[in-house]
Amino acid sequence: MSIRTLIRGGLVITAADELHADVLVEDGRVTALAAHGSDTAEGWTAGAGRVLDASGKYVIPGGVDAHTHMELPFGGTFASDTFETGTRAAAWGGTTTIVDFAVQSVGRALREGLDAWYDKADGKCAVDYGFHMILSDVNEGTLKEMDLLVDEGITSFKLFMAYPGVFYSDDGRILRAMQRATGNGGLIMMHAENGIAIDVLVEQALARGETDPRHHGEVRKALLEAEATHRAIQLARVAGSPLYVVHVSAEEAVAELAAARDKGLPVFGETCPQYLFLSTDNLAEPDFEGAKYVCSTPLRPREHQAALWRGLRTDDLQVVSTDHCPFCFKGQKELGRGDFSKIPNGLPGVENRMDLLHQAVLDGHITRRRWIEIACATPARMFGLYPQKGTIAPGSDADIVLYDPRAEQVISARTHHMNVDYSAYEGKRVTGRVDTVLSRGELVIDRREFTGRAGHGTFVPRSTCQYL
Repeated sequence: MSIRTLIRGGLVITAADELHADVLVEDGRVTALAAHGSDTAEGWTAGAGRVLDASGKYVIPGGVDAHTHMELPFGGTFASDTFETGTRAAAWGGTTTIVDFAVQSVGRALREGLDAWYDKADGKCAVDYGFHMILSDVNEGTLKEMDLLVDEGITSFKLFMAYPGVFYSDDGRILRAMQRATGNGGLIMMHAENGIAIDVLVEQALARGETDPRHHGEVRKALLEAEATHRAIQLARVAGSPLYVVHVSAEEAVAELAAARDKGLPVFGETCPQYLFLSTDNLAEPDFEGAKYVCSTPLRPREHQAALWRGLRTDDLQVVSTDHCPFCFKGQKELGRGDFSKIPNGLPGVENRMDLLHQAVLDGHITRRRWIEIACATPARMFGLYPQKGTIAPGSDADIVLYDPRAEQVISARTHHMNVDYSAYEGKRVTGRVDTVLSRGELVIDRREFTGRAGHGTFVPRSTCQYL
């Protein structure tokens, strides 16, 4: 059992409120909040085994990153963060829960893929974790397995309209999975890009000798993201299924989501920090440096960013996750020298999300409460974790971050804790930094020192989407 802890003197920020309050933590959960300086709060001091001074700091819920890929096999290699290194980096960045993707291999059962991911994570994680299930092979057997996984707390299923020959599902398979989810309460997550058309454009670009990383963004056209988003929405309407579109990057795709939501459809969208802060300018960096920024959906021209920020303000986009899928520049991204289509797709970011979004508050893009909403509360609600995760309230897990809103830092691979040899945000100056992190009442970061351990994090079964 964790030590009885009192967090004193901070500004508690949740998606709903900002209040100067002290927070009492017992047995790994939030027990109570009381106004700072009140008789109630003062009465807690004597019985506390640990008092954390949050004066001048924000007291915020631990971040919920609902889109990570630890140890993901891709393009002949594996994502460079293990569950141990990746969750430790998450903690450093103020994220206390991740939801990672277990992968079904074609021709194999969902159970086999899920068990492989249980094995990867068990006893390794510094913070709590859950799983989504990637459906690579929709058939009668796997459709039945979906029901069993929902009962087990794996309540979301990802399908791909991209990557023919690897993860791709055709419209018929997608429709069948959506129909099954309608019956069992699962949430369908969609990688919405027209992979069949993209492969034609890749082949044509390579035939013209266009092999540099910047061409990755040019062939994965925004219109093909928008077309796939539109098609996914219509298939979900036919199936009567909710839909969550992952890593939305293009203005045209946001417009498709907004139009669906204006009709009252249960359609949701996620974007990621890379689309809010990076652009095709990064993909075009010389000397193959652009390979560091190859991900799918790809980075877009900078003009798309305004639509993404607007979508976050108007709630046409609800969540910011990272799609954390790191590959080292040396030896991994370099697999694509001379052929951009062989560059492993993915960026590191699990450690940077909360800080980048705080900078967005300072830059006037979002409010403080919206910061917590899109990074903590909404992902917890979307994926059946609220109010255990995503808020600071009596009964919630004591996943709490003491955040210094005035500390300045420069993001760099020299100082980050992700197991990757570059930073996608190298040299970016931001204001705001995690000071102390509790996970279920245990200190995992104590005044900028890692005090956690592999195996503290536990698997968290999830209920179904709380927006339905």
